[in-house]
Amino acid sequence: MKIDYHTHHSRCGHAIGSLEEYVQQGIRLGLDQLGLSDHMPLLHVEPANYYPEMAMPMDELPRYVEECLDLKERYKEQIDIRVGLEGDYIEGWEREIENIIHAYPWDYVIGSVHFLGEWDVTDFRQVHHWEGKNVLEVYRSYYDAVSKAAATGLYDIMGHLDVIKRFGYHPKPEEEEELRELERSALSAVARSGRAMELNASGLSKPCAEMFPSRRMLEEAFTLGIPLTIGSDAHDPAKLAEHLEKARALLYEVGYRELAVFEQRERSQVPLTL
Repeated sequence: MKIDYHTHHSRCGHAIGSLEEYVQQGIRLGLDQLGLSDHMPLLHVEPANYYPEMAMPMDELPRYVEECLDLKERYKEQIDIRVGLEGDYIEGWEREIENIIHAYPWDYVIGSVHFLGEWDVTDFRQVHHWEGKNVLEVYRSYYDAVSKAAATGLYDIMGHLDVIKRFGYHPKPEEEEELRELERSALSAVARSGRAMELNASGLSKPCAEMFPSRRMLEEAFTLGIPLTIGSDAHDPAKLAEHLEKARALLYEVGYRELAVFEQRERSQVPLTL
């Protein structure tokens, strides 16, 4: 089964292409399941006073869901569409996040940590925030947030688990053992939560030049019995399913033989074959 569970479209402001263009591209590529999973609206910052084009406006959220459901019905004979959301985890805003998640009929919700406070660590316009920072301390804050996100039980899939490495900032070589312990602690939190996580192939096109998460984290996830799904994190229909063959091959090498899929927030497994 060919799937892609992580995509973004023009409503979020920093992607291009309509939802229908993604669906049509998925059909051309022969995808069996396509997950539409755009960003949750901003909650903890005032959009008008923040960086532009970060996420869909709140009043667009119901229209996004309505369009997803319409496409799901119209194209049901050609492709299986799953309606999703990439929901930020922001400490202290759990109630507001929960309200959004419970308000709509999602097939799945991806839990991703983008923000440390008001700093979006995945935004290239905010790379300057690394200046003068203790890199290991930033990693500590990031993985603490990942662990807390998993513990909420709000999400079905934990997204791009080590995206903090995106721009190539790494702790010092002598700090490697603590880094690995931070990674293991976050993975243990995901395992305790009973949630799945994703192998996000987009990292291959970023400065870190490595998928999210790394192979060593995937191997630990396999040991812990964490279910995996895959996504391209496409922000352009032309990038749909990009690098996913490499992602599937890596998971197979690690030992995975199934992928997690979701419907009405219920997880099931499909065979992973090459």
